[in-house]
Amino acid sequence: MHAVLVWFDVIPEHLEEFRAVMLKQAENSMNLEPDCRFFDVCVSDDHPNRIFLYELYTDAAAFRAHLDSAHFKAFAEQVAPWITGRTIENWRRIYPATPPS
Repeated sequence: MHAVLVWFDVIPEHLEEFRAVMLKQAENSMNLEPDCRFFDVCVSDDHPNRIFLYELYTDAAAFRAHLDSAHFKAFAEQVAPWITGRTIENWRRIYPATPPS
């Protein structure tokens, strides 16, 4: 399994609209991409303008397909002016071997 961790730093005045668009993006990824196995969106109590994602794909090719999808490209273009930073890390999941249900 291919795990992706993403942190977004969001401009405070755009936080609510970012969250709404982010939740729709997560829903689209889960519903439109059969190889997107998990898409978790988290907020920080310590850093209220930071959004954290944990995404799980069957493999790295599935994540590349996600990046090439029309819904991801539209999301990325829409939120670009609302963020001050983004960090992406790619990981290989070794346990458990199957995704959460």
